[in-house]
Amino acid sequence: MDYHDLWLKACDQLKGVLNGNVYARWIEIIQPQSLEGLSLTLSVDNEFCKNWIEDNYSAYILDALKASGAAGDISLAFTVKEHRDEHMPTEKPAVKFEPKPAARRRGKFNGNGSANPLNPIFTFENFVTGPSNSFAHAAALGVSQSPGRAYNPLFIYGQTGIGKTHLMQAVGHRVLNSPGMSVSYVCLETLLNEYVESLKTRTTMEFRNKYRSTDVLLVDDIQFLAGKDSLQEEFFHTFNVLYDAHKQIIMTSDMPPREMPGLEPRLVSRFEWGLVTEIESPDFETRLAILQYKHSLNKIRIPDDLLVFIADNIKSNVRSLEGALTRVVSFASLNNQISLNIDILRNLLKDLLSEERQKDLSFDDIQRMVADYFDLRMTDMSSKRRPRSVSAPRQIAMFLCRKLTRSSLPEIANSFGKTHATVVHACKTIQDRIQVEEDLRTSVREITRKLGRDPVSFQI
Repeated sequence: MDYHDLWLKACDQLKGVLNGNVYARWIEIIQPQSLEGLSLTLSVDNEFCKNWIEDNYSAYILDALKASGAAGDISLAFTVKEHRDEHMPTEKPAVKFEPKPAARRRGKFNGNGSANPLNPIFTFENFVTGPSNSFAHAAALGVSQSPGRAYNPLFIYGQTGIGKTHLMQAVGHRVLNSPGMSVSYVCLETLLNEYVESLKTRTTMEFRNKYRSTDVLLVDDIQFLAGKDSLQEEFFHTFNVLYDAHKQIIMTSDMPPREMPGLEPRLVSRFEWGLVTEIESPDFETRLAILQYKHSLNKIRIPDDLLVFIADNIKSNVRSLEGALTRVVSFASLNNQISLNIDILRNLLKDLLSEERQKDLSFDDIQRMVADYFDLRMTDMSSKRRPRSVSAPRQIAMFLCRKLTRSSLPEIANSFGKTHATVVHACKTIQDRIQVEEDLRTSVREITRKLGRDPVSFQI
């Protein structure tokens, strides 16, 4: 079969699976380029579309190809189209991919009119709120309405895949609705590469002007700034210039400023000038709401009880939830004679479910390990006794529950019979002490290893 015909058949399959708007936005723009052996090369307009389609729709496309007669081990390769006009921005998406065309006409990116680097999906309208992220959402919304005035800087932290970048970019989209406003979005790795390149080519002034002349600076994964002394110096001055000019700064990280090893104290201080807010792992209700929203974008209907099962068992992050849903929708589209049930779903997601179980440590696991290590009774972990021989290990257990589980502060507090404030104080106390007390740091690391976790990966 000619690969053009194969692609047309696959597109017919995808039309039956994906919501019409999703199909038009992400599938219709793909062009088949070649088929070499078992590798089908597909061409898209720009690097952003390439990355987004690879990350979110590859599974759908592969299933559709196989259903259309392709070999079972067919693979995909994506490439970016070459533009004939050398002055045309290579990363500019086609008009139909813009979530808000007015923003492109009125705002500008990176302070120099370059192509929009923001993900068009990451808007406030597409952000599902719940107890785990409502405060961060409210703060971001406030910043978008009054950039440079509401909370400056805004520092959002939390584990990978729970919406930090989405929320930050949502601010960027909203700001760009205002005439003349400019937004610069950059991840720390890109910022480092640009800085190194500017030193090599002696274009440091251009580098500085690019980020110091913007109205809103969005920096992703700021934790990677730690240990990079020269870039810290440069970012310190950029921060000051923007802050003094009442320009908005938003940063995301997987940890709060005070827990970032290798970060200069003066930067820690500045990062905490505005508002530091955490996005926690979504609770069951929020996970279910996210699944229901994502599910509404597909034509294939999944029974509600199966969505509940996914929400109840996939707890890692939003990306894992979306991946599970994608797999289920793909299976349903290719096996429409089979009625999905819990047993089929459990088998379909067995590797994800196994991975979730391996990631999970219960509060009892941690409390028991700490109690054994310090020769205490399990009941001491939740008792009201306050001698140091009991309270210090209890604080360590709270700290490890915070570090090694995805649970919220109220959930941890309930497991110890304590208040939210008590857990916050315990975590802060242990975090500060392990920085200066070698014996305590050694004990915490040893307990962490006994629990089957790598203390280095948790900055312990």
